[in-house]
Amino acid sequence: MTTNWLGKVWRPLIAILLFIGLWEAATRLFAIEKWLLPAPSDIVMEAKSVIPVFMPHVGSTVQLSVAGFLIGTTVGLGVATVLHLMPRVRETFFPFIILSQNMPIIVLAPLLVIWFGFNPLPKLIIITLACFFPIAVSALGGFTQTNRELVHYMKMMGANKAQLFWKLELPHAIPAIFSGLKIAGTYSVMAAVVSEWLGAQKGIGVFMTLAASSFRTSRVFVAIIVAMIISLAFFGLILLLEKFFIRWQQKGENA
Repeated sequence: MTTNWLGKVWRPLIAILLFIGLWEAATRLFAIEKWLLPAPSDIVMEAKSVIPVFMPHVGSTVQLSVAGFLIGTTVGLGVATVLHLMPRVRETFFPFIILSQNMPIIVLAPLLVIWFGFNPLPKLIIITLACFFPIAVSALGGFTQTNRELVHYMKMMGANKAQLFWKLELPHAIPAIFSGLKIAGTYSVMAAVVSEWLGAQKGIGVFMTLAASSFRTSRVFVAIIVAMIISLAFFGLILLLEKFFIRWQQKGENA
């Protein structure tokens, strides 16, 4: 298992190391100012010195991301279920859902602050909006792609709409739902950082804004790298959950 894992990651690992080496060499060779583009070694040194100050900001962003992701997941799955079970509602409101995604979320930020003030609610709404769409669309696609022959078979056996949904359509939609969850998990961190620019006491977005205003570019890179690591951690966690659920589902089908 370890050999298989190493076989998959060694190529991207070498590419990342090569990129970092070229970056380090370019900044030294062309004597680029640190405030403009710091070398990777400078970013590492800055990360070591700033960790005690930075960790409370990281904790705040993680809490906000998780809360927004859970709300977005619940709303997305709920809306997808309603639209799937009520075709007329889907025909009426699905175009509005598509149109809502054509508006950049950051444009809504000032309005949300005017309506709800400088409290966690506008930030949670932004994260929820970012997470809701990929989950709703993925789940809806998963529901509608259920094997039609199995649907007809269950209907012939006398299954009602609720039995069809819980025993056939929902289990078959699990891989599609997890595809949406993986996208939403990474979006949640990005949306949390952006939402903190609206005004907050703590968070990676706040830390990044303060660092940028004082031209501490190394700190901005530290914030960006940590946000990427958190996104990858979310993605990996959801991937593990997906493997667990699909294995459990296969065991249930084979039992």
